[in-house]
Amino acid sequence: MGVLNTEYYLLKTELAIPKILPGFVGWGVGAGYTICMIDVAVVIVSWNVRDYLVKCLRSVYAELGRNGLSGEAFVVDNASTDGTAELVTHLFPNVHLIQNEDNPGFAKANNQGMKAAAEFEPRYYFLLNPDTVVHPGALQALVQCLEERPDAGMAGARLMYGDGRFQHSAFYFPGLMQLAFDLFPMPGRLYDSRWNGRYPKSLYHRNKEPFRIDHPLGATMLVRADVAEATDGFDESFRMYCEEIDWSWRVKAAGWKIYAVPRAEIIHYGGESTRQVPAQSIIDLWSSRARLYRQIHGRFRASLAAKMVTVGMKKKAARAKDPEMKRAYEEISRIWQSTNGSK
Repeated sequence: MGVLNTEYYLLKTELAIPKILPGFVGWGVGAGYTICMIDVAVVIVSWNVRDYLVKCLRSVYAELGRNGLSGEAFVVDNASTDGTAELVTHLFPNVHLIQNEDNPGFAKANNQGMKAAAEFEPRYYFLLNPDTVVHPGALQALVQCLEERPDAGMAGARLMYGDGRFQHSAFYFPGLMQLAFDLFPMPGRLYDSRWNGRYPKSLYHRNKEPFRIDHPLGATMLVRADVAEATDGFDESFRMYCEEIDWSWRVKAAGWKIYAVPRAEIIHYGGESTRQVPAQSIIDLWSSRARLYRQIHGRFRASLAAKMVTVGMKKKAARAKDPEMKRAYEEISRIWQSTNGSK
């Protein structure tokens, strides 16, 4: 696996023989170990979405090539069975590929990627879902946002669906109202409102300046490396879903600001891995939400949330025609009762 566009690096040999690349500014030698300094480490966690991953990687390398940022790409494959590892190795020999024997979940796999990338001493981690395509200038805009705002620790892009439709990509931290929107009939005009955790669409216009948010959607995040280290990255107890909300909560609690960057346009097809297992995915989502509400809202509000979810899921189970989904709703109700104290 090669090194792409680094400012400089020393090969890991007994003599630490240097190879100098454009942009070299100096070096240090440490007991024969590689010393690398790059701008961005791109981390992508993949599970059985080979063709989407190929498009994603092509867009990543095109972006690195056009904007002068030095970078490395790390793919963490969670035991895909669709030939992902073989195709990545064939088409992208410079990718750092980490192959897991099982699927440890999104949070743990991202931490694996960041840990491997830390050896290159990146200034930023660019975390991407595999079903994304980076538009020209998007990464540069994200980096510029953090460069111009020393108190900013994290930034998210402006996401679009594959057909170009608008996609909400930044949110307020979830409370009881957001649960109500997912569980019970609500006025349609309110779904895009702050009541449902959304920021106004007008803020996302591509000519707008970055705006402060509570958290970005986890499909794409740029994080300062020192912030990632200081806040311990993703909480691996979140196997799937809500891990970016929890991390954003801790980043803001540590005093950092988080921004959405309208000029950073990225396609996010959405749900390409999770729709392969819909019933399990909804269980994973609501299990993570139970943990999140308990961690960020405390016992009383978590208990209120559990009562809402229990009622809502029982209603969904009663209406469900698909036996798997019916069992999923019943399981979610049990999970919230047990973890948040609802009876």
